[in-house]
Amino acid sequence: MKADFRKIEYAPGKELTVDTGRLAKQANGSSFLRIGDTVVMATATAAREAKPGQPFFPLTVEFRETFAAGGKFPGGFIKREGRPSEKEILSARLIDRTIRPLFPEGFMNETQIICQVFSSDGENDGDVIGAVAASLSLTLSDIPFEGPMAQVRVARINGEIVVNPTVTELKAADIELTVGGTLESVVMVEGELDEASEEEMVDAIRQAHEAIKKLCRFQLDLRDEYGKEKWENPVTEMVEGLDAKVRELVGDRFVEISRQKLAKKDYGLAGKEIRTEVKEKLAEEFPEQEDAISEICYAIQKEAMRKVLLEEDQRIDGRKPSDIRPIWTEVGYLPRTHGSAIFTRGETQALVSVTLGTKRDEQMIDTLFHNSSKRFMLDYNFPPYCTGEVKFMRGVSRREIGHGNLAERSLKKMVPSTDEFDYTIRVVSDVLESNGSSSMASVCGGSMALMDAGVPVKKPVAGIAMGMIVGDGKHVVLSDIQGEEDHMGDMDFKVTGTTDGITACQMDIKVKGISYEVMVEALRQAREGRLHILEKMAESISAPRPEISQYAPSFEKLEVETDQIGGIIGPGGKVIQSIQRETGAELMIEEVGNKGIVTISADSREKIDAAIQKIKAITGDLEEGEIYTGTVRSIKEYGAFVEILPGRDGLLHISEIDHKRINKVTDVLQEGDQVEVKLLKVEDGGKLRLSRKALIPKE
Repeated sequence: MKADFRKIEYAPGKELTVDTGRLAKQANGSSFLRIGDTVVMATATAAREAKPGQPFFPLTVEFRETFAAGGKFPGGFIKREGRPSEKEILSARLIDRTIRPLFPEGFMNETQIICQVFSSDGENDGDVIGAVAASLSLTLSDIPFEGPMAQVRVARINGEIVVNPTVTELKAADIELTVGGTLESVVMVEGELDEASEEEMVDAIRQAHEAIKKLCRFQLDLRDEYGKEKWENPVTEMVEGLDAKVRELVGDRFVEISRQKLAKKDYGLAGKEIRTEVKEKLAEEFPEQEDAISEICYAIQKEAMRKVLLEEDQRIDGRKPSDIRPIWTEVGYLPRTHGSAIFTRGETQALVSVTLGTKRDEQMIDTLFHNSSKRFMLDYNFPPYCTGEVKFMRGVSRREIGHGNLAERSLKKMVPSTDEFDYTIRVVSDVLESNGSSSMASVCGGSMALMDAGVPVKKPVAGIAMGMIVGDGKHVVLSDIQGEEDHMGDMDFKVTGTTDGITACQMDIKVKGISYEVMVEALRQAREGRLHILEKMAESISAPRPEISQYAPSFEKLEVETDQIGGIIGPGGKVIQSIQRETGAELMIEEVGNKGIVTISADSREKIDAAIQKIKAITGDLEEGEIYTGTVRSIKEYGAFVEILPGRDGLLHISEIDHKRINKVTDVLQEGDQVEVKLLKVEDGGKLRLSRKALIPKE
């Protein structure tokens, strides 16, 4: 079939090409999109009918980058792609968060989006291309979808905003945001910033939205030409009279519990009691309608919470919109970790630890775009007990990876360079309690734990989650939202930063048409909250400790000539292994330019000094007249060969063993013996003459 490529210039000098209708035709919708030489396919497939009693929308989004796309082999023993990398999972989450709100209410058919990078030029990342391809495939398909949407990446490079910059261009960026939206509004933002202001961030989002609108109009044009007729979205019919009866029985009780300033558990129990009572009273009149009654009760509860907020400025727990829950912090809680902190805000609590390591501890990254090492990492754990639940623990979830990535991006701009602090740093946040933004608690606790570990961070970082309620022509921006306000609200906007600017953000908006003025208002309110949290953190620690933990590894670097590296390593690694075994230190050798860098690490200064002495002896000149303790390596009739330094053997002639006559060397020495000798002479060719008797007093 002949190709029918369509093109659009969505930003100055930026062109996107589409091929659709020829490939992967058994999916409900498919498309191939190309920017540069990066080609991404997306397919949209859905079940024709929903499963009976399906209580939620079962959408799955997959994003895959095959090494073959870049002409590479996978690393490791098995030359085949395995489970998705963190990069692939994060890309899938970005797509999911943008398209999920655009499916019609009540659509419960199992739906799957698969995005696959088939060609990569190494410069144009396939994640945002995959998002546009996913939207286009859904738009052209017969699956109900209220799109289109589009995603772009924007970066500020040398003061100018660039749409979909290349991987190389991004290295010079001080703002990097991935923005998703529709023709009408922005619905998703995520990225990192180098202490940018609120106004600078909004300006970048505004310019991203201009490109998004062009891509959305392009998809609508393609739909007019290639689109399939959409299925009718089946609307579940409510049993006649059920809604009115439930509302009659509930009355104003959900409004009342919204005014009672209840904690999370008490609010949940109060709502459950109301739902249980209503179900029992209607069981005979409306049999087998328990799920429908629960849904109606939840809708009433949501209306009540929003009503009290919009009309009375009161939140579930009694706070005003801009109030932040009580905060308490503590550092140095864990005695043997290199740094630790507890951050508690209301009913959310994170215990964060820091581990310092050497270059050997860096994480190796092997993906389509990167084959490198990573020296700063943050892992986020969300066990079921933190929300009072019982669940199987089956490894790290996609949510944990996403929250950990946000916290890591929030802190990494403040981490010192290797020139200032040449440690590998791992931060682990274990969420102990959760009722609202444990990722932001992880940022705060992580910043404190880094300072407790003595990491010379540039500035402390704090984070806050903002929310919003919209209704009746009014809106209320909420600081430090808790779980129910997230579920029942219209926005989840996480912002992190220092006293001087924003370092990262993540925004999901559930309503259409949020204005940039409201976004700026939320950001300014977030800044006030962030500054308050930084003040509370400073009560426990406000600057890095002057020294690292006594339990952290010590290390030192030596510079040697490149032609001396072989001598340090020795044949088959014999010499370096000997140094490590005898001193207890670990050695790592790299060639940097025309020099060799030897990194020596150990858990004590004494071990490092011992290793340095041995290395200097190998690379430097041996001094005649110096005394060395060596090991007898071999015995001959005429004497013994003694290794006084790794790889440096000298002859201890039989006449130099003792003042008295020795008939056989083995009468005095055996292989493996430790013997103290004096270096008599370094002869031409580097041969060493040793003496034992020179150290024995003459009778």
